[in-house]
Amino acid sequence: MRNLDGTGLKRLHRDWRHRADADVALLLDSVQTPYNVGAILRTAAAYRVAHLWLVGATAAPTHAKTQKTALGTSRYLEWTTCESAEDAVRSISDAGYGLVGLELADDAVPLHEATFPDRTCLALGHEDRGLSDTVLEACGAVVFIPQLGRVGSLNVATACGIALYEVHRRLW
Repeated sequence: MRNLDGTGLKRLHRDWRHRADADVALLLDSVQTPYNVGAILRTAAAYRVAHLWLVGATAAPTHAKTQKTALGTSRYLEWTTCESAEDAVRSISDAGYGLVGLELADDAVPLHEATFPDRTCLALGHEDRGLSDTVLEACGAVVFIPQLGRVGSLNVATACGIALYEVHRRLW
């Protein structure tokens, strides 16, 4: 066994791209740390996220610290910056997405047991406060990632990666 070279890596990913045709989007609801937004952008590009909606205090993709973590991957993404959470929710609905919140909340279901709409928009919230009331109320479903250790929550960028993987895994 050996590490893949550039050609081998392209071939590997091309094969996986043909296995899934998911239409997944993201709503970043006041994810304010630029490094978290950058990591989310990089993961979103890797999982072919169709669109991102940015609202509230979310760090801009053009912020220097965001770009440092995203490593140029923002060029593969489309995003809309919204003035309010209500505007973002309306735009997501108009685009035909079902909103699924990723949050530690009452009545949230484990990620692996959730049913996702054909066109899913995952909503991720502020690093400390989570999703705003407006976004949480607009979600058709709310999911959480079960954790086994003594730490009660995950970094928002890490949680995003896990959730994007799970949504796509179901299509393989």
